[in-house]
Amino acid sequence: MLVAVLLGQMAFAMVTTAVQQTPTIDEPVYVGTAAEYLYERRLVHNPEHPPLGKLVIGAGVALAGPRYDPAFRGDQGALGRHLLYESGNDPWRLMLWARLPVIVLTLCFGWVVFSFARELAGAKGGVAALALYAFSPDVIAHGSLATLDVPAAGFALTSAWLLWRARRRPRWCVPLAGVALGAALATKMSMLAAVPVLLALAVLSLWSVRPSAESRRRTLLRAAAGAGVMALAALAVVWASYLVVDPRLRWTPQQSVPVVRGLRGLAVDLLPFPRAYRDGMRVQFGFENHPWQGFLFGRLYTGSLWYYLPAALLVKTPLGMLALWAAGGAALVSVRRLRPAAPYVLVPAAVLLGSAMLGSRDFGTRYAVFLPMFLAVAAGGAVAAGRRWAPVAAGVLVAFVAVSSLRTYPYYLPYSNEAFGGPSQTRLRLHDSNVDWGQDLGRLADRLRARHPGERVWLVYKGSGVPSFYGIRAADPRKVPAGEVRGLLVVSDSAAAKATGRLAELIDSSRPIDSVGHAITLYRR
Repeated sequence: MLVAVLLGQMAFAMVTTAVQQTPTIDEPVYVGTAAEYLYERRLVHNPEHPPLGKLVIGAGVALAGPRYDPAFRGDQGALGRHLLYESGNDPWRLMLWARLPVIVLTLCFGWVVFSFARELAGAKGGVAALALYAFSPDVIAHGSLATLDVPAAGFALTSAWLLWRARRRPRWCVPLAGVALGAALATKMSMLAAVPVLLALAVLSLWSVRPSAESRRRTLLRAAAGAGVMALAALAVVWASYLVVDPRLRWTPQQSVPVVRGLRGLAVDLLPFPRAYRDGMRVQFGFENHPWQGFLFGRLYTGSLWYYLPAALLVKTPLGMLALWAAGGAALVSVRRLRPAAPYVLVPAAVLLGSAMLGSRDFGTRYAVFLPMFLAVAAGGAVAAGRRWAPVAAGVLVAFVAVSSLRTYPYYLPYSNEAFGGPSQTRLRLHDSNVDWGQDLGRLADRLRARHPGERVWLVYKGSGVPSFYGIRAADPRKVPAGEVRGLLVVSDSAAAKATGRLAELIDSSRPIDSVGHAITLYRR
């Protein structure tokens, strides 16, 4: 009953949030590419991400049955805008259908979290872990979007769970763990960092079921063979994801593919993946060489900070969740009966976090959305720490997390915990998908109609939506002399965080009067 209630409230939160949000910056690209897969059966756009996650999104797109223009030619951003706003489709309806398969998948991963933690710490530990997962603002926020972060992280968690189960049922669980690993790799290339860890865990699991009469050498060979089976299963899933789109594997990239030299280039060339996958990796390496701008605690900078993700997670994770993560991690390391699970829970999370921290794009905690999954399982271990008061303390902290999460509904993207002032203050410390990812254009249109009808509007919007579609008639204040900007100045908080020159002067000389979704600020001039 508790599992049903927790997953039910999570489903309600995600669906009602999905209904209210306009397309975020990345979603039109994935939805447009998914439609291209469905209607043209070809690999052209968005090579930097493999097809599987977009095929999941495409299941919803297929059910929506949108009008698709096969004659359109343009880049991947224009493809998504054309499908949503220029082809006679209803973007509200199409985006909801595109998001629903990701919502269903996110709920399925909740069951994985519960099952994994229950096997480690019993029913109470499983429920505590599921509660942390189901109330995680980051998981709800990104699990309700047609994006790839939650699916990729969930598949990696599923692979780790199946490897844990392989200690007792190796014949079925090892190949299935390979399938889950392949699904993660076929969704986001960042999951490649987990491959050595998960293959090593396959060896560990098979070593642990060594028969008493079997020699160490034979056991090691059997374990290595099992890891090989897992690797082949993963490879098969990656290849299958491309073959489903185009059985002939025609690869005609719409964008230029950068040349990658040195060790990176050699590593890409040696990967046993389709050419489209390897070219997608080259595109990703090209992104890594770009001088992106970041924003952390009010500081605008160029490049990346190695501590960005830990700092952002400190802001955007509920305080009770942080405490239970720490307690659960300590329990896995210190409690003897839980210690065998530590490599399966903590090591993949640590390796993926380390890899994400080395990236050049400081755009949000979505790059570490695997942490609320893996560490929810670890937190379940805190309930089984052997102390009589542990379940009570865990229950109090879970309740604190639930209250903090429910208070931010339905504004999960800009969530920050109470120590940092809550969602209304997140824009002062973080930007991009942490706060404002273009999701509130529809809410802005409603606010302008209700409170500011007929007023002159100047808009700086950072997102993929089309303001005029929602009835917003506005001009860009950066294209006219500052003295002509009179009336309402509306600025996306991500744009305000990076404001320089003319825009910074306009904001400094205006008076904030309202906020939409803790993501867009209205100023009076």
